[in-house]
Amino acid sequence: MRFNSFTTQLQVQRPVAEVFAWHERPGAFERLAPPWRKLEIVARTGGIRDGATLRLHTQIGLVWVRWDVEHRDYIKDVQFHDVQVRGPFKDWEHWHRFESQKDGRACAIIDEISYQIPFGWLGQLVGARFVRAELTRLFGYRYSVTRADFESAARYISVRPMTFLISGASGLVGRALTAFLQTQGHTVVRLVRRTVKAADEVFWDPASGKLDAHALRGVDVVVNLSGEGIADARWSPERKQAILRSRVDSTRTLVAAIAAVNSERLRPFVFISASATGIYGDRGDEVLDENATRGGGFLADVCEAWEREAVAVEELGVRVVRLRTGVVLTPAGGALARLLPVFKAGVGGRLGSGGMWMSWISIDDLVGAIYHAVLDRRCDGAVNAVAPEAVTNAGFTQTLTRVLRRPAVLRVPAVALRAVFGQMARETVLASARVTPGKLQEAGYVFRHKKLEDALRHVLGRATPPARDALSCRDNPGRA
Repeated sequence: MRFNSFTTQLQVQRPVAEVFAWHERPGAFERLAPPWRKLEIVARTGGIRDGATLRLHTQIGLVWVRWDVEHRDYIKDVQFHDVQVRGPFKDWEHWHRFESQKDGRACAIIDEISYQIPFGWLGQLVGARFVRAELTRLFGYRYSVTRADFESAARYISVRPMTFLISGASGLVGRALTAFLQTQGHTVVRLVRRTVKAADEVFWDPASGKLDAHALRGVDVVVNLSGEGIADARWSPERKQAILRSRVDSTRTLVAAIAAVNSERLRPFVFISASATGIYGDRGDEVLDENATRGGGFLADVCEAWEREAVAVEELGVRVVRLRTGVVLTPAGGALARLLPVFKAGVGGRLGSGGMWMSWISIDDLVGAIYHAVLDRRCDGAVNAVAPEAVTNAGFTQTLTRVLRRPAVLRVPAVALRAVFGQMARETVLASARVTPGKLQEAGYVFRHKKLEDALRHVLGRATPPARDALSCRDNPGRA
C-alpha cells in the first residue's frame, strides 16, 4: 500500500509562544475551517493537549461522514499531533510543528500530514489527486487567515483582553466573529433563547424583554446581530412584522438591560448594533456614504426603527455604532451560498438589466470591521460595513463565473423575480445601492479584500495560495 504525505509551512512575524497560544485558544479550529466545506462539530473534549478529542461530521460529495480525531504528543510552543481514530481515511496523522526564527521575532508553522486512502490501489488511483488538491486549497486558505489575523493582532497590539456579549452568536456572522474574538484572546458570552448549556451562555427572550441585567455587569462590548432572515421567505404581512419585531425587540431588550446596570463603570463602553445598507433604498447610480439620507421602502423603515432603538443607549454614555452591512460574502450561508449551486451548474446569469449596484463585504472584513469599530472611537453613529468597490450585478456575475470557470448563459428577467418574490425582489436583488465605507476608511481600517475577485477566490478556496511559503506533496511507498 502507498502512504501519501503533504508538507507545507508558513512564516509568521510573531514570537513562537504567541503563535502557539493562538492555536490553543477556543475558536482556533473554527477560525481555520474552510467555509466552502460543510462541517459540523458534534463533540469536543479539551483543547489540543494529549487525550483531547474532536468529533466532526463532514460532507464528501453527497455523503456525510464521521471523523473522530485524538490529540497526542503535545509539547508547549513546539508541537501537537492529530490522529484519526475513525474517519474517511485508512490512516491519517497531522503534525503541527512550530519553530522559532529570526532570533525569536518570527515563527515557522510547519504542517506535516501523512495519510492512506482506503480501497487499495483503486482508491489511490481515484482519490489521490483529489485529496492533494483539497489539501492545497485548505492550507492556502488557512495560511491566508492565519497571516492576516496575526497582522491584525500586531496592529492592535496594545488592546487588553475584553468581554464581548453577542446576540445572534449562532448565526453566520456571529459564528465567525466569536471565533475571531476568541483567538485574539477575548472572552465571548453568547445570548441564547434555549436552556443554557454552557458557562459562556446567558438566557434571554427578546420577544418578552427578558434579560437579566447582571449578565451585562463587567461586559466591555455588546454586539447585537439578532434578526429574522430578510430573504428567507416571501414577504407576507406576517413575515414583514416578524422581520421588524425581531430587530426592534432584540435591540430594545439589550438597551434596557444596559440601562439597568446601575454603575457606569460596569456598563459596556460600546454597543455595536447591526443595521443594513437597505436603509438607503433603491438609489440607482448615486454614491452613498454615511451622510446620505434614508431611502424609501420596507427595508428602510425597518433599519430606521432598528437604529432608533439603539441610539437610546447613548444617553447612558455608551458609544453606539450602527453598522450598516452590505451583502456578506461567504459560501457558508447567505446570498453567495444560494447562488453557488446554480452558477456551478453553469446556468447562472445576471438579474434583470444587471445594472443594479451591489455593495458587498467579505465575511473576514465584516468581522474585522466590527473589531475595528469597537477599538476606534472615530467609528461612531452610522458606519457602512462594505468593501470600497461596489459592483453591478452584471459585474458580480462576470467575476463569479470567472472564479468558478463556468459560463453564465441565462438571464433572469426582472418581471419574473417580481412575480415570484414580489416586494422582496424589488427591495433586495433588484434594488441598487452604491455604498462606500467612508467612516471605516477615515478611521484607518485596513481591508483584507478590496476587490470582489480577491474576496471570492479567498472564501471559495480558488486562489493560488499566496500565503504558502513552502509546499510539497508526495507519495511514499510503505506497508499497510
